[in-house]
Amino acid sequence: MKLYTLLEKLETALPDREISGVTDDTRKMKPDMAFVCIHGQKYDGHDAAKAMLEQGAAVIIAERDLGLGEKQIIVSDTRKAYGELCAAWYGHPERQMRMIGVTGTNGKTTTATLIKEMLKKAGEKVGMIGTVQYEIGDEILPSPNTTPLTDAYFALLRKMADAGVTTVVMEVSSFGLEQHRIGPTHFAAAVFTNLTQDHLDVHGTMENYYLAKRMLFDITDYAVINGNDDYGKRLFSETACEKITYGIRQQGTERFDAMADEIVLGTEGTKFTLHLHGDAMPLSMRMTGMFNVSNAVAAIAVGRRIGIPLEVMTELLLDYTGVRGRCEVIPTALDFTVICDYAHTPDALEKTLASLRECTVGRLIAVFGCGGNRDAAKRPKMARAAANLADLVVVTSDNPRDEDPLAIIQDILAGLTDTDVPYLTEPDRAEAIYLAMKQAKTGDVVLLAGKGHEDYQIIAGGVHLHMDERELVADAAKRIFSEKV
Repeated sequence: MKLYTLLEKLETALPDREISGVTDDTRKMKPDMAFVCIHGQKYDGHDAAKAMLEQGAAVIIAERDLGLGEKQIIVSDTRKAYGELCAAWYGHPERQMRMIGVTGTNGKTTTATLIKEMLKKAGEKVGMIGTVQYEIGDEILPSPNTTPLTDAYFALLRKMADAGVTTVVMEVSSFGLEQHRIGPTHFAAAVFTNLTQDHLDVHGTMENYYLAKRMLFDITDYAVINGNDDYGKRLFSETACEKITYGIRQQGTERFDAMADEIVLGTEGTKFTLHLHGDAMPLSMRMTGMFNVSNAVAAIAVGRRIGIPLEVMTELLLDYTGVRGRCEVIPTALDFTVICDYAHTPDALEKTLASLRECTVGRLIAVFGCGGNRDAAKRPKMARAAANLADLVVVTSDNPRDEDPLAIIQDILAGLTDTDVPYLTEPDRAEAIYLAMKQAKTGDVVLLAGKGHEDYQIIAGGVHLHMDERELVADAAKRIFSEKV
């Protein structure tokens, strides 16, 4: 492919030379490729420019003069340039399908998955890009990143377009937006679910985190924004695209374009009244949790915008049991309920516990930990959220990574100071789950928070150990049954 074809949108002189590919990864460099110098957190691609030329690079794209003469092209932002280059290299697949984006701290996966399932039920071939997995119709692919790295993203979109996908629903992460991984992608509709403390180890401040999320709404035609969320209210006032609000009516005051009220929660499902642009209708769904009501309303609002029949969406809610690891009931044959949820932020844990509190007959037992090498400031906040709503707290490990699990637990316990909630500590997560289930009695609910869909635990050195909470619950149930005999 001619270089000038790839760089047609960049303000630069365009050499007329053949290119065999584009990369920002020194390990993937092959002769006649264009190498893009990207300054990352640990490594600056500019430092490898001369070495890449020696390996046969046709051209170097950089943000500063590297003294390479005709072999270099200077641009203001190489991340943006790389997005444009990859999109062009793969033939702009993002222009060939309808793109739907979902962003926010919590609720992205469930909201995006609901939209995807509604589209499938309506007869479309759908692509899905998200935290749990990537999907091309019925083909399932692993998900190394919520939003793939740039080259992988456009390669995936190319594969989707070639397979006949008509709509792509994707979770758009703050990293993906800030790092311009999605290049020139434009969205037909986008959802903002909420913004709460997370990823501050990368973004530094909530303001930076918000500004990264807001970038999505500069590249969408239609925004569906959570009116219950303070950052959502701010976003609604700041974004210029066509937009509506959605949310849950609280205290009889809020009015949103898409809204739920008269909500009845149960461990087996939920009933509520949906208000959509002035029309009201009773709905039922298999999923439980107040947050899932909000997610469902957002999905329906998007579905209405893109033309999914309302009866298709309501029928889907009646049948759909939910996303793996999102308020997922794990069967045990015991006389209490075990629920697995990905809640790993203070706000998510609080909302999950609050929803379960409303449908718990007995006690509510919370099992959780916090990830290592991540924002430590949220650890005591997680504990306070649990203390405010649970009857018993079991503090354990999540993904400790390179930190001492016991040190992480001590950070968490700081949030239980001056609280009355009884608690246990057990760094071995399997044993912690057993202890929680051993404590449970008839009518109790045991929440396993933090791991959700993950079937591994990350320990020191980035090692992934197999750990599936469904298996841990089954093992714990066997121990409990055997002890009763």
